[in-house]
Amino acid sequence: MLHEERYSEGKLDTEGRPRARVQREHSPSAATSLAGDWLSSGAGAPGIAERLPTVLKRQEVQQVFDHLSGAPRLMSALLYGSGLRLMECCSLRCKDIDFGRNQVIVRSGKGDRDRVTLLPDAMRAALKRQLHFVRTQHDADLREGAGWVELPGALDRKYPNAGRELGWQWVFPATRTYLHAETGQRRRHHFHQSAVQSAVRAAALRAGISKRVTPHTFRHSFATHLLEDGYDIRTVQQLLGHKDLRTTMIYTHVLNRGPQGVRSPLDGLRGRRDSGR
Repeated sequence: MLHEERYSEGKLDTEGRPRARVQREHSPSAATSLAGDWLSSGAGAPGIAERLPTVLKRQEVQQVFDHLSGAPRLMSALLYGSGLRLMECCSLRCKDIDFGRNQVIVRSGKGDRDRVTLLPDAMRAALKRQLHFVRTQHDADLREGAGWVELPGALDRKYPNAGRELGWQWVFPATRTYLHAETGQRRRHHFHQSAVQSAVRAAALRAGISKRVTPHTFRHSFATHLLEDGYDIRTVQQLLGHKDLRTTMIYTHVLNRGPQGVRSPLDGLRGRRDSGR
């Protein structure tokens, strides 16, 4: 049965961008050495408060996932696995998932910029099942005279029937349809971001994690863990969609090697265990 519900809808762009490649830096310390000059200069990205982001350990990420289910779990895995912002994940269309190139296309992200980020191999099977669910649900909507979604810009005037095409359907659709007052179309909105936020907070509490965990924490953890693994900071910048490299530099503060990624000389001594006694 179709239920009526009204939402204000966001705008998305329609063009993709070249694929981003993840490359390892020849020197694992390259990111932190690059950060050194910036940190020593005391410079920061304009207009950005210099507060450290909350980052989960890999084990903590898994613990939160273990207490999630359904769409919030799959979406949280994309936030961590691809470095997406929550609204970027909510706004994904079926055509934005490219299994052939192992990439996710983010359209009209922050600053109204498009970008390409990676599609984790570990998520391929789950995303294929999700897209199969979307197809099945969309077919049922079409049979009931619905099946419409909001289109970006003026596409609905240029391509009047595109709003019912499978490629434009949300990867994570809402459970109910609503009536669009201006067109009289039965539409389906995307999964609401507040539902993901509530599920993540509850999962972190059940996992016994004392840190303040939000969906954006997974994006912070994505960036930090890539830097810990030795990936080039400029590649991480591109995957995150940061316009200014200095914004990405904040993650060098929270690497698991201590401030600015520096390893204490005490840790290099033989028999360093309990050396402070």
